[in-house]
Order: sequence, then structure tokens, then C-alpha cells
Amino acid sequence: MSKPTIGFIGLGLMGGAMVGRLQDQGYLVTVIANRTRTFVDQAVARGATEVATAKAVAQASDIIMLCMDTSKNVEERMQGDKGVVAGLKKGAIVIDFGTSLPGSTRTLGNIVSAAGGKYLDAPLGRTPSHAKDGLLNIMCSGDITAFTKVRPVLNVLGENVFHLGTLGSGHTIKLINNFFGMTVANAMAEAFAMADVAGISREDLYDVMAAGPLRSGMMDFVKAYGVDGDSNKLAFTVKNAAKDVGYYAQMASEMGVNSIMSTSTLSALNDARDSGYADHMVSQMVDFYADKFKD
Repeated sequence: MSKPTIGFIGLGLMGGAMVGRLQDQGYLVTVIANRTRTFVDQAVARGATEVATAKAVAQASDIIMLCMDTSKNVEERMQGDKGVVAGLKKGAIVIDFGTSLPGSTRTLGNIVSAAGGKYLDAPLGRTPSHAKDGLLNIMCSGDITAFTKVRPVLNVLGENVFHLGTLGSGHTIKLINNFFGMTVANAMAEAFAMADVAGISREDLYDVMAAGPLRSGMMDFVKAYGVDGDSNKLAFTVKNAAKDVGYYAQMASEMGVNSIMSTSTLSALNDARDSGYADHMVSQMVDFYADKFKD
């Protein structure tokens, strides 16, 4: 049985690694350049076809994958005369691997369905290095028949592949997950900064906290920078964290409730982003809080 043809839009660090994995497994891939050419050129050198529009990507593909940074960018690539929907083949399946707003996802799902295709949301967990080896966590939701059809391809990309219900459920869970993770990270970052103010060793504080039920992977990521000076254990930027927690708060508002806990986390991340920390890693929020306490 022949493999489905793949179209991929959004070849950044994660998308580029995913395309490399698909090519390793023998999939024919059609790509389009976005802001940078690094991973597009790598894919083309290995046999991928480059086209000029998202419409052309769809025309060449059985499965169209997007790995974009914002809902707005997904919507722009999907819609319009040169968008994915304009070139969609009947029965094609579109997968959004980004962290998007669930309301936007459901709207795009209706548009794709009207055009004769199916739309799945499948946000990701883990890192580009995991993607290279097919070890991602994939939180997929949407039409179960479409999911079953693309499951073999998802299994190539992910070690843990979940189907989580109706369209938008994957993005909802991812936003809740990221809100929680970024709140824990900020709490640990402030705790280290407060220890500085009190004249207490950060390492002593960590040792006590880690000996009890507070210990978590996210806590250890922040400790890696706050105590050990390694910011790369948590390779997630402040600007992306601010975007995701902002999406979480917006999602809550669209469901008719106001998030309470996200308010402080989002305020701190936005302040840090606008104060020169946008491209710093989240673990480096320790420095942001330490600087604030010196003011």
C-alpha cells in the first residue's frame, strides 16, 4: 500500500524536525517557505518539492500539516485564494500541530468540512530533538474516522498519540497544560528570587522543596537555570509562553468565565516579554523576578 503524500506548512525548529522524520520514513513531502529557508532548503535537498502557495501544497497532498506559531497565521494559510482550502482535494485531511485557539480551530473545521475535507487539531508535547526520532506526544482530536486514517503517520511522528474527542479538545487540553506549566515555572522562578532577597541559598531552598511533594519536572527545569546556570533544559521562550497563557485566558473568556490564576502569570510574562526577555527561555524568568526585586 502506497504512503499518502504529505504537505507541510511551517518549517521552523519543530516543523523542520518533523519533516526530516517523515522523509526518513520514506514519505513524499511538499513544502512552502515561511520566514526562514533553513529547513526548507534541507528538506528540498532530501527530495521534498517546494511550491509557492499554500493552495499548491494542498493540491499536491493527501494530508496537509501545519506547524505555525499563532492562530492568526494558521487562519491566513488556510483561507483566501492562495490558501489551503482553495486547493483542498476531496477527502484530504488537514492537521494543525500548533498551539491554537479552540474557537478558531472549530471555525476552520467547519470551513474544511464544507470544502470536502476533514480537520484535526493535534498540538504537540516535547521538543524538536524528540521530533527527529519520532518521540513526540501528540494530542489529537476531531473526526475519529479521519484520525484512524492518519494514525499510521502520527505514529511515525509520536511515541504517545492520543485521541481526545471532538475537534478543539486537543488545543483546549494543550492550553490548560501550558497554563499550568508556566504558572509552576513562574512560581519557582519567583521563589528563587525571593530566596536571594532573604539571603537564603537557592540550592538549599530547592533541596528542601524537592524532598517533598512539590517536586516536579517543571520545577527541575527552572532549577537547572536558577541553580546550575543551564537555560536549555526548558527550551521554551518567554514570548511563546506569554502567547500560550494569553490564549488560555482568551479561551476561558470565550467560554464565559474569567481565569483567576492566569492573571499574575500572564502579567509577569507580558512584562518580561516587553522588558527585553522575549527571546529568553522561561527558566530565565528567575532573572526577571530578581531584577524586579532590586527596583
